Amino acid sequence: MTDLVSPAWLDEVVFDAQGLVPAIAQDAQSGRVLMVAWMNRESLLETVRLGYAVYFSRSRQRLWRKGESSGHTQQVVDMRLDCDGDVVLLSVNQVGDVACHTGRQSCFYRQLTPIDGKMQWKSVDPVLKDPEEIYKK
Repeated sequence: MTDLVSPAWLDEVVFDAQGLVPAIAQDAQSGRVLMVAWMNRESLLETVRLGYAVYFSRSRQRLWRKGESSGHTQQVVDMRLDCDGDVVLLSVNQVGDVACHTGRQSCFYRQLTPIDGKMQWKSVDPVLKDPEEIYKK
């Protein structure tokens, strides 16, 4: 079994001053970028241990198991590290087809588009699930 306490592979990740590294979640089938989040050492270890994406929430200052409140988890198919060691790429199977808290498939749903002669951000992807239904309190 792989040593998850202090694995050598984790020493190759370059964390910022806050101990974080950006992580890109990409759909394993389509290649579409679903979201960008942050990971720390603990969330990387949990992701490898569980096989599901675990991020670090900067706003809540704690681990965030993707889908913990929405049920829309990310099963990790592949994990890669960029050439500088400072960005993680997760290839995932998005469970529930919604990665964004707005109810869309991807967090990248706004496109820069000329509207009435001015460049503006336009929402180009549909809401697949009402956020009120996803995050019932």
